[in-house]
Amino acid sequence: METRQLLAFTTVVQTGSFTKAAATLNCSQPTITTRIKALEETLGVPLFRRLPRGIQMTSAGVELLPFARNIITLTDKARKAITMNGEPHGKLVIGSAQSLTDYRLLPLIEYMCWRYPSVQISLHSRNTATNLASVREGRLDCAFFIGPVEAREGLETTVLCPEPLVMVAGPTHALTRRSVITEDELRGSTLIRAENGASYYEQFEQALGLQDAESRSPVLALDSIDAAKRAVASGLGISLMPEVTVAAELADGRLCRLPWVPPFRVYTQFAWRQDNSTNPSVTALVSAAAQVVSEQVAQPA
Repeated sequence: METRQLLAFTTVVQTGSFTKAAATLNCSQPTITTRIKALEETLGVPLFRRLPRGIQMTSAGVELLPFARNIITLTDKARKAITMNGEPHGKLVIGSAQSLTDYRLLPLIEYMCWRYPSVQISLHSRNTATNLASVREGRLDCAFFIGPVEAREGLETTVLCPEPLVMVAGPTHALTRRSVITEDELRGSTLIRAENGASYYEQFEQALGLQDAESRSPVLALDSIDAAKRAVASGLGISLMPEVTVAAELADGRLCRLPWVPPFRVYTQFAWRQDNSTNPSVTALVSAAAQVVSEQVAQPA
């Protein structure tokens, strides 16, 4: 069973005729017929029924089709990998949390574009659960996320750095005048959610018992780091955010750090599917991410 036979078979299925398949593959119609006949002889079953008005796949042909397409795809990938001598190349589809996209990853993307020009990067900001599910299902090649360190089924993960969280308020908020803040005071304050679906926010709600509370403080869900910072600065409420996203505002006084430390720790991490571990582009991205993020963390505030 040869790849060119499988390619003839899938092209006939795609075009609906031997003649059109020959034109698509830039060869003669007898060549297509010969390749299909050889494939049928190898498998010991007919793959098409020749009908007066065209052709129709047999049940064996229907069963073979997805395998044939996978073999052709893998063969093409192997050929490209050998041609490139293992150099990272091709399309790399990455998922990320918005906070990481805006405040951690742009230097990494710039580095990858300069170092590996044959890699085409596509970056999508979504919540952690959606990103990790998309990696498992193969719709994303890999993802950056903030969360606790734990085993994640079907995925390989690596920790890039701790990601400190900070509770912030506007300069005029009443809680900025307190030296100690209780959990009851947090529960009684309007909470501004900067990233819907962020795992650290879910941990925060669990820590304060907000998910099961019969009565709880209002939540303003903005799903935007910049919008949340403006809302907090104007006094609308308080928000728990990665410190890297509010460092500039804390430095110039537009936001104030509240004296409350989360009772849990989270980390910026990188995840990819276990069967994608040999992808040169993913391997290059893991190495580059470790280098770029470590340099960010090492920089003095």
